[in-house]
Amino acid sequence: MKSIRQLAMLVAMICAGAAHADINVGVTLSTTGPAASLGIPEKNTVALLPTTIAGQKVNYIVLDDASDTTQAVKNTRRFITENNVDLVMGSTITPNSLSMIEVVADAQTPMISLAASSRIVEPMDAKKKWVFKTPQNDIMMSLAIVQNMVDNGVKRVGFIGFGNAYGEGWFTEFSKAAALKKVEIVANERYAPNDTSVTAQVLKLMSAKPDAILIAGSGTPSAVPQRTLKERGYQGKIYQTHGVANADFLRVGGKMLDGTLLPAGPVLVAAQLPADHPVRKVALDYVAKYEAAHGKDSVSLFGGYAWDAGLLLQAAVPVALKKAKPGTPEFRAALRDALEGLKNVNGVHGVYNMSPTDHLGLDQRARVMVKIENGAWKYQP
Repeated sequence: MKSIRQLAMLVAMICAGAAHADINVGVTLSTTGPAASLGIPEKNTVALLPTTIAGQKVNYIVLDDASDTTQAVKNTRRFITENNVDLVMGSTITPNSLSMIEVVADAQTPMISLAASSRIVEPMDAKKKWVFKTPQNDIMMSLAIVQNMVDNGVKRVGFIGFGNAYGEGWFTEFSKAAALKKVEIVANERYAPNDTSVTAQVLKLMSAKPDAILIAGSGTPSAVPQRTLKERGYQGKIYQTHGVANADFLRVGGKMLDGTLLPAGPVLVAAQLPADHPVRKVALDYVAKYEAAHGKDSVSLFGGYAWDAGLLLQAAVPVALKKAKPGTPEFRAALRDALEGLKNVNGVHGVYNMSPTDHLGLDQRARVMVKIENGAWKYQP
């Protein structure tokens, strides 16, 4: 009889421990390498995320993937095999995030990417059903750029982008948007994120005599083509993507960036938004927290993507906890289902409404046009 009571007590203790199991989140970010200016504010933001959600302790295990796809995959496997994570967050950049999908899908562990390409979540299939993301899709931002071009009389445009999944994805989506508005792409060039010279590509672009040029890169490497264009005397309009929206880009680019136009998430110009914008209040709250820790004007889009990932997690966890306990396959499946069912989650980039066919869930409220003037971001109504 005594042994039966002891066994019952042991079972009860195990069950009690399971009921209070921590939620583990594996975070792989590009805090070194070419994308470091994107990954560092994301890491800074993860440090601001709540460590308790719905009464459950949350552990964020943060690793650097050095802007490298192989390391991103290694980190993801480590999270799953060694840390038994309930969710993977990251990576910072598109190539890394794409390489991680196979791993999380095989482990049936939900993932929230902080990278932009629509290919991370589209087309939906059995593997991508485990993947969500917070950055705006390239087509959404491409349409904003092309509309601004049309409004400014641009008819011929040159394109130069990274020679990787980010640049290719942008060219694909920008080509669709340009065709819709009858804007002709007259030149198409590529460069690597670690290239220090793009003179040959810029000369080809300028020889095509475009009215404007779109640079499709991310982080500080996007300043390289712009510097070369300015040095060579290019007088047309220059557009960048939302992949450059951080203070490091402004610092590296300096005066040569004045007049540059780009689409961005509303958080970049939170204080300049209309009072009734649905993002303004949440964005200002994040800006205040981030700047209190890292200084005035330190906020970027990229930290905002991590903050929104945290908001999605905070909204989904209470729903998943009703079905299973953290640290189990059942909880990971329930968390995936809860993320897919989220509605009207106000983030710093937009309002998220997920569905089985839409694992981004943003609409046009998630973009604004911004102009760089005197080293600062200026909202363009």
